[in-house]
Amino acid sequence: MSTSQNQLRLLRLPEVKKRTGLSKSTIYARIAQGSFPKQVVLGPRIVAWSEKAINNWIEEQIELFS
Repeated sequence: MSTSQNQLRLLRLPEVKKRTGLSKSTIYARIAQGSFPKQVVLGPRIVAWSEKAINNWIEEQIELFS
């Protein structure tokens, strides 16, 4: 793996919405249900998601529904 692939990356909500196709309300509802990765709190009003967790969730959805 290249160095850039080994680095951790955090995704903000617009990118998570774009990658998953889910709305903000659906993302937070699924977090509450335990069926979507939890966000990482970066500050009082700033959250992000682990890119790895989002990619894993997407792969799980593909496997579940294919």
